[in-house]
Amino acid sequence: MSLAPPSSLDVPPEQALLAVDMQSYSQVPEAKMAPLRSDLDDVLTNVLAHIGLQDPRQRPGAFKDTGDGAIFVMPAKDLARLVDPLLEHLHAALVRYDRERLASAPAIRLRAAVHVGPLSLPDHRGDAINEVCRLLDSQVVRTGLTAAREHQGGFLAAVVSEAAFRRTVRAGRTPDLDEEHFLRATARVEGKAFEEQCWLFVPQLTPQVLAPLIAPDAPEDGGGTDALTPLGGPSGPRGSSGPPAVFQFMGDMTDTTVINKVGTMRIDRRRI
Repeated sequence: MSLAPPSSLDVPPEQALLAVDMQSYSQVPEAKMAPLRSDLDDVLTNVLAHIGLQDPRQRPGAFKDTGDGAIFVMPAKDLARLVDPLLEHLHAALVRYDRERLASAPAIRLRAAVHVGPLSLPDHRGDAINEVCRLLDSQVVRTGLTAAREHQGGFLAAVVSEAAFRRTVRAGRTPDLDEEHFLRATARVEGKAFEEQCWLFVPQLTPQVLAPLIAPDAPEDGGGTDALTPLGGPSGPRGSSGPPAVFQFMGDMTDTTVINKVGTMRIDRRRI
């Protein structure tokens, strides 16, 4: 019996995808671009080896250099490990790099996106690679990286597509990360007809802290756990027509006047 020839109607095999992009790479002086990119490649290579994943450069068409980042195409069976333990290990590696780098060398802060979908290699025919690029470029992960830097001096923000999240975190395949570590959000890209549900992960920042920072991209329920209720409740202070006021104090406060009058206040004493 002869096999039918390949058809354009055939669905390509599913692949797991990881895309990363350096923040502000275009602002780095030209003479430092190549060394910085080499340092990023070393960080990524070491992290993949440490968690036992094959370097995608060993598969034809499975690695795409994007200049300020890269796209890795992995076997679908490796999808869960691209979420856990890779994301935590990647952040730890970036922290070590920042501690050890020369003072003249720029820091490396990364946006990351994890996705899964049909994709043929080595020609990259399929929507999956376009979708992971849109996720990586979305406002929600950009805002997440800004929050990481401003609130904890962090170096990584990652967004996981709904499909990837469902097959990894929700399926119980991520031992150290569960739904409560992620903020459910919507990925949008300015000027692009793209809007997809996703899950934001920022090491060291809880969804409760992220939710008011990500709005309006984040749903009101905040994902796996309830978001913090803003001052005055969900509708803001009584009689106010503007958005509710939100205050975050990252340290202890003593005898400090914050505002003249507060109608309703909810205090969350949990440590971040």
